[in-house]
Amino acid sequence: MNQETQNQVTANGSSTAARKKNEGLQIQVITVESIKSVARQSCSIGNELLVLDDLAQMPWPTSPRRMKCILLALCLKGKAQYSMDTEERMVKPGDVLIVNEGTIVDNYMFSSDFNGIAILMNTDFFQEIIKGIHELSQLFLFSRAHPVFSLSNEEVFAIQAYFRAIKYRVEDAGHHFRREVVCSLMMTMVYDVSNVIYRLLQVNDTPQTRAESLFAKFIRLVEQNFRKERRVGWYAEQLCITPKYLSETVKLVSRRTPNEWIDNYVTLEIRVLLKNSSMSIKEIAQNLNFPNQSFLGKYFKEHVGMSPKEYRRS
Repeated sequence: MNQETQNQVTANGSSTAARKKNEGLQIQVITVESIKSVARQSCSIGNELLVLDDLAQMPWPTSPRRMKCILLALCLKGKAQYSMDTEERMVKPGDVLIVNEGTIVDNYMFSSDFNGIAILMNTDFFQEIIKGIHELSQLFLFSRAHPVFSLSNEEVFAIQAYFRAIKYRVEDAGHHFRREVVCSLMMTMVYDVSNVIYRLLQVNDTPQTRAESLFAKFIRLVEQNFRKERRVGWYAEQLCITPKYLSETVKLVSRRTPNEWIDNYVTLEIRVLLKNSSMSIKEIAQNLNFPNQSFLGKYFKEHVGMSPKEYRRS
């Protein structure tokens, strides 16, 4: 091999190594769709919700992944260890695991007898389920700070019963109201999980940080005012802080911007009204304080990917 060829091989090898290193820096994501494509024992509703009844058979990734969906899992047997945003976590039988969107998971280790069940949901589906749940901010903050918590035997039995009912309906593709029934069952299960969280909150006396307290106040304000106020500056004014400080704090606590939270509430309300009411698009625009029907249409298409008419027909 002459010197020129050797130099070229060396350069190509260095280039390949550099490319692989750069690719490694880009953390891949976990979505409902990506898990559905590799999970053998599962059933789903499109790419919105996936039911997994044998976590032991999952082909777990060997490198860090960022969650682009929400995971609700229950350990039934054995033990599992993993890292969540670089913090080590341990799961044992009877433990519920909640992994929120934006979390980075890595370093999976399982005992030989490990098994469990899980449900994955994309963010829009989850937001639709929890729309009517009060004190959402408290539940969100708890699951961020306590992604793993233990259930009593009775609570484990109840969650398994919900899981079986949800799986049964998800598999019933011929049911005309399959999605609506699954949403109702999921909401009921979330209420039961929330009841466990409230029980644990009474035991846990750890005070909220200033950032967490501010986030909770912001979410309550959004819940009460999103139909008529979509300006971050308005919410900052109500909280007696600057828009910049509000944005930084909300992003720190929730990994979402204030605008993203506001838009989530608004688009979800529009979707619900389009699907579950006889209101015209013009009436929905008036109800949500949009200047006109055209403005609402552009806003909805920007955030949902289709026009209100297309969504209503879908």
